[in-house]
Amino acid sequence: MVVRQEFEKEGVKPLEVNMGEVVLSKPISESQLKNIGNRLMDLGFEILDDRNKKLIEKIKSILIEKVQTGEIEEHFNLSDYLPKKLNKEYTQLSRLFSEVEGITLEQFFILQKIEKVKEWLAYDELTLSEISYRLGYSSVAHLSAQFKKVTGLTPSNFKKLGVKHRKSIDNI
Repeated sequence: MVVRQEFEKEGVKPLEVNMGEVVLSKPISESQLKNIGNRLMDLGFEILDDRNKKLIEKIKSILIEKVQTGEIEEHFNLSDYLPKKLNKEYTQLSRLFSEVEGITLEQFFILQKIEKVKEWLAYDELTLSEISYRLGYSSVAHLSAQFKKVTGLTPSNFKKLGVKHRKSIDNI
């Protein structure tokens, strides 16, 4: 909503505004783009005009959206999922992502899932077994081991500490 408003302040009506993407009906001037970019930067956003940066942000958006649905099947495979979503080879996507972000696609996906686990643990709405199932883990033990590897805490220890150890999605 904020992004849409900033474009509209500049007299530009986006056709679509999704996470990480704005679709325009026609090109805008350099000055309009600069003005919008400056205002968005003040709000913590940035305009990505580099093709690789755009692709990285699209990958992140797709993976974040997948985790946020809480409906990841047990044998979910990034190397099948991303090529279908982006019409690009997985090796190309993986290499680019690692070069730009400094972590692998798999590591990024795991970090997203762990943050979702933290969210659900903090709000105490689901059991660890339900969380494990919803995020595609083969068992509670697998989830617990991965959670401890990433956070240094067991899920139950994290739950005792509360929500102060969560990160916002854009800081992962």
